Amino acid sequence: MPASVLSLNMGGPQPNPAKKVRATGIGKSPVASALLRAPGPKRGGLGSGLVGDFIGDSRHHGGDYQAVYAYAREELDAWSTRLGRELASGLFGENLTTTGLDVDGALLGERWAVGDQVVLQVCGPRIPCATFQARMGERHWVKRFTEVGSSGAYLAIVTGGQVRQGDPIEVVSRPDHDVDVRLSFRAFSGDLEAAQRVLDAGALDGQDAAELRERVDRRKSTSPAS
Repeated sequence: MPASVLSLNMGGPQPNPAKKVRATGIGKSPVASALLRAPGPKRGGLGSGLVGDFIGDSRHHGGDYQAVYAYAREELDAWSTRLGRELASGLFGENLTTTGLDVDGALLGERWAVGDQVVLQVCGPRIPCATFQARMGERHWVKRFTEVGSSGAYLAIVTGGQVRQGDPIEVVSRPDHDVDVRLSFRAFSGDLEAAQRVLDAGALDGQDAAELRERVDRRKSTSPAS
């Protein structure tokens, strides 16, 4: 099946009892089309890469390297089976619900052409938080999500423009390393070996690389000497 945008999703502000930031945009609904543009830095920028899409916690979400969030419909269907309930596209807060695309197998730095205008670049995994836990209403949700390891991907906007529901997605370039979204999620979830592989490959940009390096150095400094 050719890869495509099964559902394009945006959200407005809603109450968020899970954080001191009292509003969240995680509740997203399908729209027919959206204008994408680079939002700028995480703090002080425009938030989401989709014009009209709301981000409440701008300290931890949004910005150029988290401009768009993609999750595979196939993974949502797998979660539906595990949880015994139907999961609507957009429930995980994703902007792009894809079909026919291995989102978690995407390499960091690979680029996707979406429709006839937009080019997106894979930047890293989504890290589950208290807001996600509250939205799902499932016991130990963050732990379960982490154990499965299919986080979906955050994307940067290389070339902006209109995206429409049903637009084809084509992988147009891939880097020469082997670090995919799934491996990088394990790295940020405490797997020291995975973290070292990600850092050695130089697969992360900016603050994400610095944060992961700090985590690795801290773990190594507190580990018993061999």
